[in-house]
Amino acid sequence: MKVSDCERILLVKPSSLGDIVHTLPAAAAIARAAPLAKIDWLVNTEWSPLLEGVPFLSRVIPFPRRRFRGVQGLFEARKWAARELKVVGYDLAIDFQGLFRSAWLARQATPSVAGFQRTREGAGLFYRERVDVREWDRCHAVDRNLVLAEALGATVGDPDFVLPTGKVPEGLPGLSGPVVVLHPFSRGAGKSLSAEEVCELCERLAPWKVLLAGVPACSLPETWPANVVNLLGKTDLSGLIYLLRLADWTISVDSGPMHLAAGISDRILSIHTWSNPAMVGPRRPGAWVFRDSRILRVGDLDPEAFPERRALALRFHSRARLLDPGDLERIADHVRCHIGTSGDVSR
Repeated sequence: MKVSDCERILLVKPSSLGDIVHTLPAAAAIARAAPLAKIDWLVNTEWSPLLEGVPFLSRVIPFPRRRFRGVQGLFEARKWAARELKVVGYDLAIDFQGLFRSAWLARQATPSVAGFQRTREGAGLFYRERVDVREWDRCHAVDRNLVLAEALGATVGDPDFVLPTGKVPEGLPGLSGPVVVLHPFSRGAGKSLSAEEVCELCERLAPWKVLLAGVPACSLPETWPANVVNLLGKTDLSGLIYLLRLADWTISVDSGPMHLAAGISDRILSIHTWSNPAMVGPRRPGAWVFRDSRILRVGDLDPEAFPERRALALRFHSRARLLDPGDLERIADHVRCHIGTSGDVSR
């Protein structure tokens, strides 16, 4: 089924932060191909602010997944789906997640479900149409999603990330001069900077203001360098979006907020230890990545240059620090060199 033939379309991409950002360009392409269709998006409740105000969405459907645990949760989820999805009368549901739960939810909405040929947990059993992505393992998630959209009749081009403007977080002081947002922590093993590294990097960026954002992953010092505004654990998703739009430059470890920053601007440097930046780094060609003491523009990356080294994740995790002082100086020098140049930051 082509999206242009549909009046009601359901997009299913419940999580996580980075994965939702990666799906936005495909969603925008579908909206352009079906301008008269009403398009809804099913997303986990905690990520729904990411889709607030997206102009081509008729409805954002928060999915309260934590309510539906165990066998009893499955029955409750079926009731929820009947009330929220089945009664709508969708012509097509597109499962961008490719897992059992997302495919099952899509199937509750309509028998006409499309998704990837390559799935997990038996998700493909719920699909009526399966789309094969060639060279899956060499393809960025943004591009995989665009392949699925194109197979359903959308015309794809340069990725278009439509994101809300965000809201000013509480406790943000008045700022003047260049501002750097530093997101130093990640849920993934072997990806977070130590508190010592964070302090050193902030000192090297002085006198520019550094806004620390994200959720702390280690014990934090009682005092920070004078140029630091500590917002760790103090911003919600909407506040984080605001900070990333405010930033003259963003430095982030490999994480969901890194992908959010890369959706907003190419003025970002993404720090990678064991992950392949060509596959899981920023998608914008003008963005920058760091791995193995090298800084490269995304548009110049060879997918084979930095292969994934997942086996080393725990080794990185056990280290007292990820980067040596020379690496931190290299990162700070790069940002100092580029602040003040033209970019596509939306203030």
